[in-house]
Amino acid sequence: MRKYKDIGLKLTPQRIAILDYLDGNRQHPTAEEIYRAVSKRFPTMSFATVYNTLETLRRRGSISELTIEQGKKRFDPDPSPHHHLMCMVCKQVHDIGRDFPLPLTEGERRGFDILATHVEFHGICPECRAAGTNARAVAG
Repeated sequence: MRKYKDIGLKLTPQRIAILDYLDGNRQHPTAEEIYRAVSKRFPTMSFATVYNTLETLRRRGSISELTIEQGKKRFDPDPSPHHHLMCMVCKQVHDIGRDFPLPLTEGERRGFDILATHVEFHGICPECRAAGTNARAVAG
């Protein structure tokens, strides 16, 4: 409980369960996945509780929201700057901790002060490739 003290949320048992699920989770889960996992312990918990908790954590910078899959929000409990690699078949998402400097000319920046970048790599993971999926099948 002490590790969540500085988050600034009222720590209900349901919120603690959501925070525990996210702690160290590298799967980049959706709100629905978090709800399914946590509602096993708290069957009366609503999806709105999960979603509102995630939105509050996102606004406070404790988690990041990823929109790398059309129509689905994924949540990343690692708010530090990093990039992502996603399988276009099974939708696995992996973190990449390396920086990829992207120098922009003054004309390309259009006067913007660049504060952050996020690079996404899309491909086919080894498991899906071994199952016979190839790039042409995904692209086409």
